[in-house]
Amino acid sequence: MARPARSVISGAAVTALALTAAACAAPDDGTAGGDKGGSDSAVVGIAYEPDSLSPLLGYGKDGNSKIFDGLLTHDAGMKLKPALAAALPKVTDDGRTYTYKLREGVKFSDGEPFTSEDVVFTYETILDKKTNNASKTELDAVEDVEAKGDDTVVFHLKYPYAPFAERTVLPIAPEHIAAKQDVNSGTFTTKPVGTGPYELVKWSKGEQLVFKANPDYWGGKPEIEHFTMAVIKDDDVRATRLRSGDLDGAILPPNLARTFAKDGGKKTYAAKSFDYRLVTLPTGNKVTGDTAIRRALDTGVDRKAMVDRILEGAGKEAYGPVPTDSPWFTRGTERAYDVDQANKLLDEAGWKKGADGVRTRDGVRAAFPLWYLTGDKLRQDHALAYASDAKKLGIDIKVESGTWEVIMPRMPEDAVLAGGGAPADPDFDQYGLLRSTLAGDGFNNMAWYDDKSVDRALEAARRTDDRAERQKAYDTVQRALVKDPGYTFLTHIDHLYVVDERFGDLTTQVEPHDHGLASGPWWNVEDWRA
Repeated sequence: MARPARSVISGAAVTALALTAAACAAPDDGTAGGDKGGSDSAVVGIAYEPDSLSPLLGYGKDGNSKIFDGLLTHDAGMKLKPALAAALPKVTDDGRTYTYKLREGVKFSDGEPFTSEDVVFTYETILDKKTNNASKTELDAVEDVEAKGDDTVVFHLKYPYAPFAERTVLPIAPEHIAAKQDVNSGTFTTKPVGTGPYELVKWSKGEQLVFKANPDYWGGKPEIEHFTMAVIKDDDVRATRLRSGDLDGAILPPNLARTFAKDGGKKTYAAKSFDYRLVTLPTGNKVTGDTAIRRALDTGVDRKAMVDRILEGAGKEAYGPVPTDSPWFTRGTERAYDVDQANKLLDEAGWKKGADGVRTRDGVRAAFPLWYLTGDKLRQDHALAYASDAKKLGIDIKVESGTWEVIMPRMPEDAVLAGGGAPADPDFDQYGLLRSTLAGDGFNNMAWYDDKSVDRALEAARRTDDRAERQKAYDTVQRALVKDPGYTFLTHIDHLYVVDERFGDLTTQVEPHDHGLASGPWWNVEDWRA
């Protein structure tokens, strides 16, 4: 799955592409890659890259994009604070009107002033039907956006949408540039201009994103002058390059992060996250679409073993998109590992084991492929463990790997070991993951999940700001996933990062599913001290 950025399955914000490991920039190109170890530079290894750098298409929609700013942003504790806005919004009209006063003197990196018209342009363009932004339903509550002078923006909502302020971390695009080109294919998608702490110097797709400090950043010029994100899909290669000194930091799976435990020159940081791993069970497949198969797999997979052996304890069992330690989690929806019960469910549903140990029903063999993204060891290990547990139930799963270009056309019929998760509000993740109308919409609802009671609950939860009513709605959603799990949720993962100690003591946030692109200890690299 993608989020995302930080949306469900990466939403459109952090869509993963086929990537190759590549060297950092050469010393003579003026980028950080050739100045590894310099006091004013940092090179970090990430697992994926976005397919666009335009916030109009979803990039950075959950904040922290480095090139752009939103009206608001998050502090280390994930509390909202002003960014391009001078203060938190004034909320009136029973939660239907949000008024933002803008920060004075902010300029885009090309020197042009930032005004309220840029805010209006950004939101109106995202909501335009012609814009290929798969996350536009996240702004469904917006009726219209109004500029009042250069320094005030007013959002009028159709209904009181409780987490709306969280939606305004969305990056603001410059109207004077983006409005003059095709929103879906113009040069702004790869050569963006924003108000953020860094400017993009070069983007070599599949290799690296190179940034330089914005000298006129409203928050003060960053001391880390050069910042490079090296795109390295393969976990082992990322670890090797970190070990060789080619990288200053990297996101790593637990087994590889552990190999740096005795390296006195490195520090390991663990970040709690809403990031989950799941298996999609497409409704259109005769096997994965069967409720008995779904329920048997939900009961017959050993989640604790995955946490202990694959994550080495750096995570917890997952029973849905909401982590078990979240106040939004519905107690009683945990599923005990019970192979006998799983087999009983299949027997009662008429799935009978054949001589080869694989079940069949009405001539249909209980078999299907399960795809994972090539080079992702965590997904591979989860997929293999899932297939091994399924075999004990008489379900034959063939594990396959491929790039997203290979996997995506197969998603309507084949299962995928995917991921997702967004911490800001339960609406952010569950709506895109489960709403039936979004089935097949990119990485939204990859299972073609269709439950009308869930649809109603999702709508009810986003159309009220009453905490109790929202909890009741999300309880309905989580209980429905027990009765008919269109996905098998496996684990919630703690993200691990290993970073050169020369940067001192760093911090992390509660993170989404975004593979270190805008999270990790470099979530606030603009505040690092060289």
